[in-house]
Amino acid sequence: MAGGWSRDGAEQEQIESTVEDALQRVRSQLPTGESLRHCEECGDEIPQARREAIKGVRLCIACQSERDKQQTAYSGYNRRGSKDSQLR
Repeated sequence: MAGGWSRDGAEQEQIESTVEDALQRVRSQLPTGESLRHCEECGDEIPQARREAIKGVRLCIACQSERDKQQTAYSGYNRRGSKDSQLR
C-alpha cells in the first residue's frame, strides 16, 4: 500500500533492503581462518569448545561480549529510503 510519492511495493523493498544490509554487516564480521588459542585482546586462553564451535574465533567470551555491546549503537535504520535522507 504505497502512498504519496512512493510506488507500490516500495515499503517492502525498503524492508528487504534493510534486512539485506544487516545480513551483509553481520556476515562481514564472521571470523574466518584458524581459531586462535589465546584472545587477541586480553591474551586469555580461548576454551577448546569455543574454538571448535566458532571456526576462526579470535576473542574470548568476555572480550566478544564487550565488543557486541559496543556494536549495539548501530541504528539498523535504512536511510536510503527515508524521507529525511531525501530532504537533506
